[in-house]
Amino acid sequence: MRILLVHPSVLMYSELYLRLEPLGLERVASALRADGHDVRMLDLQVYGHRDYFAALEELRPDAVGLGLNYLANVPEVVDLAKATKAVAPRCKVFVGGHSVSFVAERVLEHGAGAIDAVLRGEGEPSASALVRALVDGGLEKVPGAVGNGTVGPPPEVVHSLDEHLPARDLGGRRRRYFIGVLDPCASVEFSRGCPWDCSFCSAWTFYGRSYRQLSAEAAAEDLARVREPGVFLVDDVAFIKPEHGMAIGREVERRRIRKQYYLETRADVFVRQPEVFAYWKRLGLNYMFLGIEAIDDEGLEAFRKRSTTEVNARALRIARDLGIQVAVNLIVDPSWDEKRFATVRDWAVSMPEIVHLTVQTPYPGTETWHSEARRLTTRDYRLFDIQHAVLPTTLPLPRFYEELVKTQAILARKHLGVAALAQTVGILARQLAHGQTNFARMIWKFSRVYDPERQLADHRRDVVYELPEPPPAHAAAPERRSLYVHVPVRLRQQAVSGAGDGRTPRGETAN
Repeated sequence: MRILLVHPSVLMYSELYLRLEPLGLERVASALRADGHDVRMLDLQVYGHRDYFAALEELRPDAVGLGLNYLANVPEVVDLAKATKAVAPRCKVFVGGHSVSFVAERVLEHGAGAIDAVLRGEGEPSASALVRALVDGGLEKVPGAVGNGTVGPPPEVVHSLDEHLPARDLGGRRRRYFIGVLDPCASVEFSRGCPWDCSFCSAWTFYGRSYRQLSAEAAAEDLARVREPGVFLVDDVAFIKPEHGMAIGREVERRRIRKQYYLETRADVFVRQPEVFAYWKRLGLNYMFLGIEAIDDEGLEAFRKRSTTEVNARALRIARDLGIQVAVNLIVDPSWDEKRFATVRDWAVSMPEIVHLTVQTPYPGTETWHSEARRLTTRDYRLFDIQHAVLPTTLPLPRFYEELVKTQAILARKHLGVAALAQTVGILARQLAHGQTNFARMIWKFSRVYDPERQLADHRRDVVYELPEPPPAHAAAPERRSLYVHVPVRLRQQAVSGAGDGRTPRGETAN
């Protein structure tokens, strides 16, 4: 079958700070290819809708697969599905990805028949079976499949991440992918899943708190295929297992792979095994993202980070000693007033690290959806991008956005202002000499992307598609394992047998 896989357009945050290659779609494409399908791919982060319809006309695919990892892209994806059916009514349209796995039935409703199926969970194991079933029937037998009135068995996980390495040759305009000063930048995956259970996050509910790794050989092989000088490691938490990080590092060293790396990890993981990150510093690790989330222990406890401010401070000190540039994230509570914003600004300005802000947002699939969603002021998907307030704010909404953007602007000047640019002028000059303009554009685009009036105007747009209704007020808090998309095998066995021994299931932690 001829299959066109499509990633939707950029969101507000990625207009400025990063644009990452669609690694998930590339792995699904690899799995489909292995089953004999003719696969093409189009990333609307770097192409436009006109290019999409031109591809439809030229390729005449039998099926179009739309990626939906981000909730804010739902309206765009639904409209694309409808437009696809209008011009190619015999083409099968399916949707898959992280966010749609939690709202599959709702998205099918929005599609009004234009979406033939949603594939919940990881795409590699079942994508090929899904496209065959869309043509030949049998959708109810496909793991993770949800159709109009049809639900298949539970999603399956990838048994070996070594299989189906990304089909990076399918993409175009790869020079448009970057993160910060790494321009251009590819993405790689060394592990998948997260055993922690932060209340605001849906990574652990998606994977059922499982955690899997590529072998060191496969990880290095994938890196060796990357042509870009920069690499972003997409793992939710890098190097949870120190022996895994060291093994990959030895393979990278043996193959003489030379890259600059940017990764994301937890402060407590970093503090426990600084020797792993010191080793990777020698291999090219220059940038790291830490999800600190809060500047006090009360905030960390509320988010169930299972860490402390002292651990966070130790992590930052170690990173400075190693010479690794750190970016940290703080979650903005809609209850913040002017005093709290000022306190956060003072803290952030006093730190040498880059500080980013994201707005607290209850997403389907998170525990906060069940505890906070009844307070939502909007169910417009487009505002669920961690840059808009969807819960009631203590400050009037216009004032909240003024304080938010004021804080973001001060923090941006700290690492993108004239003084900061003096430290990166050499990097900028080299990038421009090679025709790379992503980082340069980031410097002067801030005020066009972050603007209180723009954010307020977004709230005034007509709403066509809305999130599902939140749980009723009388609903009991869900049993946490009921939130899982991927149910660990042992839990499935317990459900079948009707008995459990009370021990912690494999892939979960007891903390």
